[in-house]
Amino acid sequence: MKNGSIDRRALVARHDVRQTSLDPRGAVSVGNGEFAFTFDITGLQTFPDEFPVEPRPNEPDRDAPGTFLGTQAQWAWHSIPGEREYDLAESTRWHEVDGREVPYLEEVADTAEQAAATRWFRANPHRLDLGRIGFCGADGAALQAAELTATEQVLSLWEGIARSTFARAGHGVTVTTAAHPHRDAIGVSVSGGAAAGLAIRIAFPYGSGDWHNAADWENPTRHTTTVTERDGGWLVERELDGSRYEARIVARGAALERAGEHEIRLRLTGDDAEFSIEFSTDGSGDMVGLPGREPGRNVLRAAEIRGASADHWASFWSAGSAIALASDDDPRAAELERRIVLSQYVTAVNCAGSLPPQETGLVCNSWRGKFHLEMHWWHAAHFPMWGRPELLRRSLGWYAEALDLARATARAQGYAGARWPKQLGSAMRETPSTIGVFLLWQQPHPIALAELVYRATGDRAVLEEFAEMVFETADFMADVVTEDDDGRFVLGPPLIPAQESYAADRLRMSNPTFELAYWRWALRVASEWRERLGHEARERWIRVAEGIADPHMRGGVYTSVDVPPFTIREDHPSMLGALGFVPDVGLIDPAVMRATYLDVLREWDWESTWGWDYPLMAMTASRLGEPGWAIDALMRDAAKNEVAASGHNHQNDSLPLYLPGNGGLLAAIAVMAAQHRETGDGFPPGWSIAQEGFTTTM
Repeated sequence: MKNGSIDRRALVARHDVRQTSLDPRGAVSVGNGEFAFTFDITGLQTFPDEFPVEPRPNEPDRDAPGTFLGTQAQWAWHSIPGEREYDLAESTRWHEVDGREVPYLEEVADTAEQAAATRWFRANPHRLDLGRIGFCGADGAALQAAELTATEQVLSLWEGIARSTFARAGHGVTVTTAAHPHRDAIGVSVSGGAAAGLAIRIAFPYGSGDWHNAADWENPTRHTTTVTERDGGWLVERELDGSRYEARIVARGAALERAGEHEIRLRLTGDDAEFSIEFSTDGSGDMVGLPGREPGRNVLRAAEIRGASADHWASFWSAGSAIALASDDDPRAAELERRIVLSQYVTAVNCAGSLPPQETGLVCNSWRGKFHLEMHWWHAAHFPMWGRPELLRRSLGWYAEALDLARATARAQGYAGARWPKQLGSAMRETPSTIGVFLLWQQPHPIALAELVYRATGDRAVLEEFAEMVFETADFMADVVTEDDDGRFVLGPPLIPAQESYAADRLRMSNPTFELAYWRWALRVASEWRERLGHEARERWIRVAEGIADPHMRGGVYTSVDVPPFTIREDHPSMLGALGFVPDVGLIDPAVMRATYLDVLREWDWESTWGWDYPLMAMTASRLGEPGWAIDALMRDAAKNEVAASGHNHQNDSLPLYLPGNGGLLAAIAVMAAQHRETGDGFPPGWSIAQEGFTTTM
């Protein structure tokens, strides 16, 4: 291949997801960033027990296993009423910082009352599973996987449509599944289902506050389901503790029957049937203020949804950047290309909505569906890097809505500007945590994400829309540091770095290498924003950026922090991000970083790493001019660097998918592609590279 035109349809199609058996890691989704439907090899959610999510080890409030065959929307949240009104003050601890008492929202359990409050705040609000839609027998009996033979499924990435085939009782069945690109709806067609003795079961659960589970099937009296005929179909009205939503169903070749208090059944009346179901909310309860979507005026038919999906995904793949990889003697090139293509699909489905994504997207409820702002960069920074800034701009707008919360946090702690939280959900309320509230590396993210959108668009409207957010963020960053006797600016304590292994010593941690470089970069960028908009410079920002403390070295390598134990060799090797994730800001000696990289390779505990650590290493290797190291990192044989047939980055049994790994991969490829365009050595010798786009990086 040569640099130039890429046959994008061929590139995408050769990585269509093809499965012939029920794979516990093989669930796939259709969706649009705001809504997703995840299903098994039948094209529906027929066998949820085959896709378990185990409880997280050492999680004090974990519960029973769940499933990751979810139906979720950005607006769909719920809270279980508490036994009383809880107050965040019950989960607050005060710590002395620079001679004053500063509040932090921690997991306080000194008394039974405090423990109850902390548990409730951590569990609520949580994302809600809108409904489970799967095949059953015509009599309503649950199917067993062994009843199906000749199973095959192909997810056409170019169309966003899954085609599933199987046989039951000697009769063949064909199912197509698609989601609408702009409405929270799926369209399904079923050929041969009636002859095979099948029906469609649609069941609605209560909300769950478990760590991982979005559905509670054990409390039928705590919610209501009302079904009426409407618009040639049926309207399902749902109410859970004040949170309400609707599901509109239309069908051809099927008749609806009420099968239980929270269950309906579509009885297939012909061998060529189809149905659509569209979810919407009126924005009540825990859905207040969220981007809930009212149903469209027209009732969607399944064929319309398929057509809209095909048009949308063809446009998606035709726009933005693209890269094709090949090698005659290195099979990693083809596998890396597969991961790249599938990562674009799964992040577009799960990470391109109007809220910052959560780590398992719209699939299941890790951390109860709450999103982590320190992960937002890893989920979505790649969108503008790949020429799709509009997909990041949706969730970037959330920061404007949350600015009052961030200001209030900074003000309560005695700082200027806005301090961004770590973990929260639909409610503008931080989640109590012994770790999250001490993290600082999410603070520069809004500046970085806004800057990437601006670089990709060159649009002054981006500067004007996000200037307040950028400036308030920079005000906090410049205020939270302290000046030492040498006139250098120190970051922390208290602090927990991106490498969370130092959590127990949070009250004495300071100057993590990665955060120091990121602080300089972000404050410089914020200063550029003021210049672009014709505002006066903020001298404090400039002083802090240029006077930030030098990273600590020991034994000729950079350490994670500048106090004992200096470097714990587990979890994220985050010091590498100071020259890789962050470009060269004049703070890092490339020779020392090279030695640090090699030291990490020799000594690190790889079992403790996470999916975004490998892209982090690849970006560092690329900026050091070592494309072979970058590929070695991206393709390292490690448990949390596995990429399933579906494209998802598997971590463990309690975290079956991890979208920061996918988004991080795409960001790393963008850095490597830019390097290749500029120097010709962004990838190993002997690899053939064709690329289009890739003009934007940090």
